[in-house]
Order: sequence, then C-alpha cells, then structure tokens
Amino acid sequence: MDMSEIVDVLENCELFRSLERDEIEKIAGLGHVETYEAGENMLQQGDFGDNLYIIAEGHVFLERSIDLGTRKGNAIISLLGRGRALGCWSTLLGEAHTLLSSARCRKATKVVVIKGPALREIMLGNFQLGFKILERLCSTLRDRIQGAYGAMENI
Repeated sequence: MDMSEIVDVLENCELFRSLERDEIEKIAGLGHVETYEAGENMLQQGDFGDNLYIIAEGHVFLERSIDLGTRKGNAIISLLGRGRALGCWSTLLGEAHTLLSSARCRKATKVVVIKGPALREIMLGNFQLGFKILERLCSTLRDRIQGAYGAMENI
C-alpha cells in the first residue's frame, strides 16, 4: 500500500472524515500498514497500547471479557469494517492507558497504524485540526459505549 492509498483510507475513516486533504496527508505520513489473518488478535484487552488502527480491508470484532462474579463471559461490542478506527484513544490525550477490549479479525484484515503520541503532536501544533479530530472521537466513543452497554445486557 503506497502513500496515496493510505491517504484514501484516512479520507474515508470515521475519525478523519471532517479534515482537509492536506491535513490528512500530514497524518498519513505517520502511518504504516499491517496485515492480520482471520482469527488473529490485533489487540488484547489489558495490554498497554499507544496505536490507532484504521481498517483498510477486512472486519474486526471488538470483544470485552466481563467478570460480574457469578456471570462471566465475552461480549462482542461491535463488528468494525473499512474506514472504522480502533485502538488506544487515551494517547491522544497524553495519558497512558490499557486497552479496554480485544480486537479479533473476522477475516484477513489490513490496517493503517498510527502512533497516538505522534498524532497528538500534530493536534497540539494545530488546535483547529485537533478539535475536529476530538469532536469525531467523541462521536465514535459514544457509539462504542452504546455498543458495550448493549453487549453487557446479553450476558
């Protein structure tokens, strides 16, 4: 995947949809591509993370292991496909954080990986761009929280 393809993936990403092309090109310079096989975990709940992942191809289950004493299990929070973002969001706020869910590939998946701290630096250098990203992030996280609540009701 070359730089123009990475730019195309980011332009269609839920997190960067409101950005101008030159802003996306700057962010694309931070990215590299990784591939995962069907059934492979991209992320493991409880691990430390500082990457953001943008799905270029494939599908990823977001899963959360839940222990409510007498009720334990795994809950699928969401199925994410092309253009969806996942990873350790707190790095955009400058905070270390552990992952709250696992990400397992439903089928072969290709992602653009961006280091959260590097993206944060760009956001700090351009507050308008940073605000646009955080605004989209709030919408994304709201949707994920709703998905998590719905998944917990099924346990």
